[in-house]
Amino acid sequence: MTWKPQQLPHDHPPVKSGKVGVLVVNLGTPEAPETGPVRRYLAEFLSDRRVIEIPPIAWQPILRGIILNVRPKKSAAAYREVWTDKGSPLAAITAEQAEKLQQRLGDAVTVDWAMRYGKPSIPEALESLMDSGCERILLAPLYPQYSAATTATVVDKAADWLRERRWQASLRTLPPYHDDPAYIDALARDIGSQLDALSFQPEVLLLSFHGMPQRTLELGDPYHCHCRKTARLLEEKLARPDVRMVTTFQSRFGPAKWLEPATDATLAEEAQKGTKRIAIAAPGFSADCLETLEELAIQGKEQFIEAGGEEFAALSCLNAGEPGMDMLEAIIRRELGGWI
Repeated sequence: MTWKPQQLPHDHPPVKSGKVGVLVVNLGTPEAPETGPVRRYLAEFLSDRRVIEIPPIAWQPILRGIILNVRPKKSAAAYREVWTDKGSPLAAITAEQAEKLQQRLGDAVTVDWAMRYGKPSIPEALESLMDSGCERILLAPLYPQYSAATTATVVDKAADWLRERRWQASLRTLPPYHDDPAYIDALARDIGSQLDALSFQPEVLLLSFHGMPQRTLELGDPYHCHCRKTARLLEEKLARPDVRMVTTFQSRFGPAKWLEPATDATLAEEAQKGTKRIAIAAPGFSADCLETLEELAIQGKEQFIEAGGEEFAALSCLNAGEPGMDMLEAIIRRELGGWI
């Protein structure tokens, strides 16, 4: 007896299936460096219970009554300092990373990108991947160090999308890679080459990670430990005894106690203690953004020079350069094991 494939009814809708997708995700950005788009972006970002853990009944009046009436204008001015002809640096670089990853992985995988806050959104990108036939999707938050306010909220958003679907895709999540040899090697290659290209020899290399409230550490978030381990492994890999390395945390917000030492305070203190030449890197950021291009490269330089420093260099993130793309390809291929 010869087996024959089942014939679909003539009115059966076309269905694409059997493909594998990868969705790279970064934090987010407003759609334009203007007050309105920035206000919408901040409203979404600062309403996330993972980001602001104050009960909404207490937080929302502060957010709606004060912060969203004051901060968007100031933040929009900062975004205008770094905006490019391709738009937001973070969005443009993330799109380039996805494009280059697609080239490296080939036709076996469909690669897309999304922002946790703003556009393209995670649900939109997941829907697009599944519509193209991706039944298996690797969700890849580009946060090397795990935090509930970053990695976990990406997973939350993907779960919200799954909850509404009748036909669900199978999802995997890229684990934090703060101590992965491929990541440490990429950082050492990239930062090392940038240090070698400087016109001066820095006395200090500041490794600045995004800050988190001290309370997150006390509640069990591993972020602080992940940052410290990255810094330790990177210092060992760089092996530059002539450069003193210092780990700091940036982007404090509000009156709560944050992880220390603070980047801005450390820049001023180093200059006041006599440090004349300093470089700063942001290994926790996978792509340059407002926090690196404006807060570190512009404000950081001003803080250091005004306090008595002389030479300052803000190093680029891994972005879509070869070391970073080699690393992304390696860790994503590993997590796709058994699927491709």
